[in-house]
Amino acid sequence: MGITPAWSQTQPETTPSSNARDLDLSPEIIENSPVLQRWMRKVPDVLHEIKNDPSFRTRVRLGYTQFPSTDDADAAMVGVEDLFIGRTGLTVSGDFQTTFNGDRQTYGGDLRYYVLPLGGYINIAPVVGYRHLETDRYTTDGMNVGAKLLLVLSRGGAADISLTQSWVSPGTNEEVGLTTISTGYAVTRNFRISTDIQKQNARQDKDTRFGIALEWMP
Repeated sequence: MGITPAWSQTQPETTPSSNARDLDLSPEIIENSPVLQRWMRKVPDVLHEIKNDPSFRTRVRLGYTQFPSTDDADAAMVGVEDLFIGRTGLTVSGDFQTTFNGDRQTYGGDLRYYVLPLGGYINIAPVVGYRHLETDRYTTDGMNVGAKLLLVLSRGGAADISLTQSWVSPGTNEEVGLTTISTGYAVTRNFRISTDIQKQNARQDKDTRFGIALEWMP
């Protein structure tokens, strides 16, 4: 009878338990950890969530805007960004801005369709909608078409940067190009601060807008 080498002897297999209590953790740690509580109920499909759960969230905005090109006119702004339609990449956005002296007014709404998996850190979306632009030199309204590039720096709406290029009334004498760069950073789980810079390029005039807003993420 031969001697079985030690390295070939069958070792007892250890199967990781999905129950957090088997990790010998105190009840306080489990109680204070939503992740552990979730895994205790059901082991999630992490890959599916990364691909399909949006890495950015719907935001309701209230803020302040300034137009340096119009004697530093001050304005109030309200809006909603990326209100999801079902479990698809289609979102609705809209905003209203008006200066306190009544010289300028902007409002409109857009549909965006994010073509890449919603859980990714990079996404792009064609933009189509309607926009009204009213300044002390010109007034334009009509279809707004363009595209948006979104870079998610931290999932869940914690931080992101976006670049949007669109044209109001494209192909007409009243065409206005809008280039907008926006950034956002969360200060709590449901609130964040955002800033944006927008260049408005019309045949009649070129304008710049700066804005800062408090955003609520429901």
